[in-house]
Amino acid sequence: MTPAARPERDPGLQPERTRLAWRRTTLAATVAAVLALRSALQSGLSAAGVVVGALCLLLWLGFLSVAQRRVLALSATARPPALTPRHATAAILCTVALAACGAALVL
Repeated sequence: MTPAARPERDPGLQPERTRLAWRRTTLAATVAAVLALRSALQSGLSAAGVVVGALCLLLWLGFLSVAQRRVLALSATARPPALTPRHATAAILCTVALAACGAALVL
């Protein structure tokens, strides 16, 4: 079948599900960052706690930026572009680093 003869793709609810997944993941990252900061503040202010807490906030902001760009891209057109490898890598690195910072604050 030639590309011109293919029927138009009906995206259905897939973009909506993807948007909701990005929102859920952003909410989970927000909760992780808040709990990490709460843990850092409860154990008393130390230089290491402040640095790791600030790093958690920066990572959260980075993930929030990537997620917001993706949600806007999904909303802009009926057929959204694929997630670029650069943005996917940034989202993965922010998520893993945020988890590591949270674990460092708890331990």
